[in-house]
Amino acid sequence: MVYYATFRHRRPLTEPERSLLLNTLLRSDGKYLDVLIACVLPEATEIVFTARVAPSGETYELSDILEKAKTKAGRKIIKSTSERFPPFYNESYDRIIRDEIELEERWSAIFDSPIAHELVEDVEEYPYLWVADAPTSV
Repeated sequence: MVYYATFRHRRPLTEPERSLLLNTLLRSDGKYLDVLIACVLPEATEIVFTARVAPSGETYELSDILEKAKTKAGRKIIKSTSERFPPFYNESYDRIIRDEIELEERWSAIFDSPIAHELVEDVEEYPYLWVADAPTSV
């Protein structure tokens, strides 16, 4: 199954914090999930992925994967900023993507989000967007 998940940030993330969060989310790629697209914006994060099957034969719980990544990144941010709480809200919104049309819509919305939020003029300039099988250089 393909999943879409998003969570909001308590405050806008700095560029190093966005990089840290994206890298932490991507550490699970190929291990617990297969990320199709992920984007860390200053005020929210969105990701589309498929969950992998554990050695037990059951699918990994997506909430566990996301929450562990958020916790890990949050601890590092707290340590560097001396804030009391991580900069992410506890709740996440997730849903199963039902068909190819919905997948295409979600994927396109995430891909275009750095431009829609006026962060860059060309999506290729946004370093906190990760796309599966995207070329690393032209």
